[in-house]
Amino acid sequence: MCIRDSCHHAVPLQGATTMKLEFPFKQSLLATSVAVLLAGCGAPVEEESPVAPEAAALESNDDALFSMLPACEEPEELEHVVEHACYHAEYGPFDPITAAALDAPVLVDVSQAHTAYQVTLPQRSPFNYAGRVSFLPDEPGEFAFILSRQRGLRIFEAATGTEVAQECRYTVPTETCSSLKTAYIADLEANTEYYLEFRSILPSNAAFTLIIEEAGHHH
Repeated sequence: MCIRDSCHHAVPLQGATTMKLEFPFKQSLLATSVAVLLAGCGAPVEEESPVAPEAAALESNDDALFSMLPACEEPEELEHVVEHACYHAEYGPFDPITAAALDAPVLVDVSQAHTAYQVTLPQRSPFNYAGRVSFLPDEPGEFAFILSRQRGLRIFEAATGTEVAQECRYTVPTETCSSLKTAYIADLEANTEYYLEFRSILPSNAAFTLIIEEAGHHH
């Protein structure tokens, strides 16, 4: 029994089902919009894209390799080398290049002295950037491979594929040069082609400046 004007008519079953489905859909749409808004504003989002296993292994291997390099014992001499390189890093001449993919012929050359090469690495897959360039020294001696990023490089003889051991690593002080971060020293032979291999997990490390300077002659 109902009092006049206080009774509500039953809602048809189809309408009720529509309302029940529509409300969660609106909630889901609202949550998605909020997540996109937070991500755009730089706020942390709970779910992040997982790092590919291949990329994680690459990062671990490279970090272990570069951390094994000792610090260079004569930082004063390298400081002068880096100061000279810093001038080119800031004022040029500049040469923008894209490194050759690892499975492609290496036709990109970085043998020109006193040049700031602006290197871009090809993307192989998500979280995986890698490429090679060619270097042909005309004199034997120690060479400093000076980079605007922390992550280093690997050096291979082009003819044999043998990896060249690097001697040491030099961290560039900010007061010496704010445009460059690290220098890696290797002893190379004259008129021998070498491949310089660079890798990166993050896009921010996939574009960087490379300057190669002589760090010392053979004694």
